Amino acid sequence: MTENDVMAKLSYAYLHAVAARAGFGCKVGNRIDDNSGVDCEVRVDERMSPDSSLWNFLIEVQLKATRQPARAVKGRYSYFFHGIKRYNTLREPGSPLSKLLVVLFLPAEPEQWLKLDEKCLIARRCAYWVSLKGAPLSENDTGQTVYLPKNQVLSVEGLRGIATRFSREEELTYEC
Repeated sequence: MTENDVMAKLSYAYLHAVAARAGFGCKVGNRIDDNSGVDCEVRVDERMSPDSSLWNFLIEVQLKATRQPARAVKGRYSYFFHGIKRYNTLREPGSPLSKLLVVLFLPAEPEQWLKLDEKCLIARRCAYWVSLKGAPLSENDTGQTVYLPKNQVLSVEGLRGIATRFSREEELTYEC
């Protein structure tokens, strides 16, 4: 596998681990899903709050991983999203399903990505999420810089919070 393949596999593993700990299912998408900007689906099958109107739904996720240093500027991290077609799919306001972009920021050195021994399994760094719904059109044809708020860590609590918002049919939109 190439280094990019390894990073992609680690992003899947990260999402699966967080979703499992949150009590949700997680399924890798197929080639048709991937062409629609969906790498994984998180299945939520519980009533997230008393005012939830949905309790059996999917959150579609586009996964990315990078070794670029995560430098926060004004409380957010920038990431250059290669592939304008997928960017446009995620920013489309007409989609009835909830779609998120999740970017796993890895250390620069591959040896630091994952450590394990008899007592622990440690994945270095973390992933951040953003909804691109309503994001601006790109001014080029190769990709778009997107901004991931520093407080939107894809953690167990973060994913459960996203699911609660979706269960209430709250629309998540992009804020530049």
